[in-house]
Amino acid sequence: VFQDELLPLCREAFPLSAKVSVTGHSMGGHGALTLFLKNPGAFASCSALSPICEPTAVPWGQKAFEAYLGSVDAGKAHDACALMRAYTGPRVPILVDQGMADEYVRSELRPEALEAACAEADYPLVCRRHAGYDHSYLFVATFMADHLEHHAKYLS
Repeated sequence: VFQDELLPLCREAFPLSAKVSVTGHSMGGHGALTLFLKNPGAFASCSALSPICEPTAVPWGQKAFEAYLGSVDAGKAHDACALMRAYTGPRVPILVDQGMADEYVRSELRPEALEAACAEADYPLVCRRHAGYDHSYLFVATFMADHLEHHAKYLS
């Protein structure tokens, strides 16, 4: 769907270069990870801020997969950790930032699960934890420049 529908639509609407990158926050961060992992080589780089890392293992994801896909098991095809364990594409380092004052870090986001999946797959991950930051716009605004720099390295 991404390469056949969304990317061509974006190319029609916006002046995109040949190389594109993907980033997102929270569920959008999970979306960025899954788009990157499901489309090997389609993106020059990937990053995420406070992503939901393993939705099949947390209440938000389980509820969503049951409601929209009929089961948590069906959600494995859309789980960043499961996708990482099976990934065979280019190995461009992924940047993840996580605020440690985020009320969801332990119960829903679980960056340690992504770290474990990346270690298992021998995939380069830069996962930075930031004391005193929560899930807010301030967190995103504080670290977005780092994410833009990360992508700029791979887009040039």
